[in-house]
Amino acid sequence: MKKVLLILLSFFSWMSISLAQEDYTPNAKSAILVDSLSGKVLYEKNADEKLPPASMTKLASMLLIMESIDNETLKFDDMVTISEEAANMGGSQVFLQAGESYSVRDLLKSIAIASGNDAVYAMSEKIGGSHEEFVNMLNKRLKEIGAVNTNFVNAHGLDAEGHYSTARDMSIIARELLKHEKILEYTSIYEEYLEKNDGSRIWLVNTNKLVRYYNGVDGLKTGFTKTAGYCLTATAKKDNFRLISVVMGEDTSENRSADTVKLLNYGFNTYKVDLLNKKNEVVKELEIEKGNKSKVNAILKHDVSILRKKSDAGINYDTSVKINDIKLPLKKGDVVGKLEVLDNGNVIKSEDLIIDEDVSKINYFKHLYNSFKNIISGN
Repeated sequence: MKKVLLILLSFFSWMSISLAQEDYTPNAKSAILVDSLSGKVLYEKNADEKLPPASMTKLASMLLIMESIDNETLKFDDMVTISEEAANMGGSQVFLQAGESYSVRDLLKSIAIASGNDAVYAMSEKIGGSHEEFVNMLNKRLKEIGAVNTNFVNAHGLDAEGHYSTARDMSIIARELLKHEKILEYTSIYEEYLEKNDGSRIWLVNTNKLVRYYNGVDGLKTGFTKTAGYCLTATAKKDNFRLISVVMGEDTSENRSADTVKLLNYGFNTYKVDLLNKKNEVVKELEIEKGNKSKVNAILKHDVSILRKKSDAGINYDTSVKINDIKLPLKKGDVVGKLEVLDNGNVIKSEDLIIDEDVSKINYFKHLYNSFKNIISGN
């Protein structure tokens, strides 16, 4: 009996060790795979190890660019004059000359496709007033979104003392950037020409080869320096399921791509997303008192999706609607409640409900008139 128990213990110990040693990224120093929508981690390896991120730094720079466009302090058609400092950047470049002017759109393409250090430096000066101030803005914003193990000393990612991030933080930055879906219009381009001021053209080729060779990949950013090795933050979408993968410290570009493919294949083969409700779907009609409208729709701000393993049996989810106290006036897009998804009575997901039109408050006499009219009409 003792021998049998020892054999069983040995077997289970071997099984646990085998499972613990399963490694989808054998060539990476660190890696992570997350569901883009929920942020749930599906795989990780040394994900909090601080390492140089190389040009993956530009994900954070692109985040500030997109946020500046969204808050209307910057426009795609705005022109940016290239400084001497920007023109003299080392590393990957698109060979911009001092004194030339390019649109924000062209510079963003140069960053997203060809990883132009000169382009991102020029954009840092445009947004921050100086490269140094832009870097301060970067670090402040990264702390706000939860990338607390990251510190940048430049906007481009060339090796520098004190310039580091982690695979987990890079996935957080990528998730935040993907809230600006238009960025994928640039990161998904495999090749394009940049029209120079002198009439010549620069051929921009995406440093992320998976954009062409892996179905569903539409971003995000590669990186390489001798210190950092080969790095890649990638994203891919199949059906309604988007993944973000990060690999850092790879020894070759081929292994960088191979490990990323293994991660994405693992995610898409193992997990799926159940889409329960679609963005803008009407969930409830709200009755409004003392408003210029008597009724208004509460709609979903985002899709409501649940991530689960494909091996799990189908689950029947219940939903519950929670409406806030309504206080007028309300603007289109204001949050008025939540839709909660329940599994066996436990809330496993909630999504904001917003209104689909403005509602203003009417004065007392108008309210009295409407009430009287309803009585007369029998409503």
